[in-house]
Amino acid sequence: MRMDEIIVGVDKALRVVAGVASSSRENPALGAEDNLLNEAERRHSAGLMRINHVGEVCAQALYDAQGQFARNVNLKRQFAQAGREEEDHLAWTAQRLRELGSRPSLLNPLWYAGAYALGAVAARVGDGHSLGFVVETERQVEAHLASHLETLPIKDEKSRAIVEQMRQDEVAHGEAAQSMGAASTPFPVRKAMQAMAKVMTTTAYYL
Repeated sequence: MRMDEIIVGVDKALRVVAGVASSSRENPALGAEDNLLNEAERRHSAGLMRINHVGEVCAQALYDAQGQFARNVNLKRQFAQAGREEEDHLAWTAQRLRELGSRPSLLNPLWYAGAYALGAVAARVGDGHSLGFVVETERQVEAHLASHLETLPIKDEKSRAIVEQMRQDEVAHGEAAQSMGAASTPFPVRKAMQAMAKVMTTTAYYL
């Protein structure tokens, strides 16, 4: 890895962990009603959006690592494109957290480091398995987002609009990875990913 790549990577990691992100697409919450939430609803929405923000911190780390160590040039481009779309999610969830009077997870540096390590390992195993890791990750994320749509307060239209757009994007990312030749992820790996996601989501809701 060249020194300029290391510097760019470190700068990106610091910006993500610090919550600095920009969106290339319009925030889907802009057209949604800003309804008044009671304190319990506000706290619950903030907890779920903090989980989603952590997921986007992890997505940045995963795609950066997988793109860095991918062997195929087209695959590197795909990871870069997906990473840019995930940065939209990062910016949208950060903004919504601020609107809800809350903050990102205090453990973002830990989440980023762990996700980057997982992405690097997946990429080192081979492009097919790396794509398979993306497919399984996006499948699990889409399921989490769908569950959030069921539990977010009905009148929190802004959060719901963001989560729905994120869900659609995650489905598209998984389908793109599948079309590029993703290998099947072994059952024990899938279960381990589910267990790790459970720890992350439970912790991030509060911290």
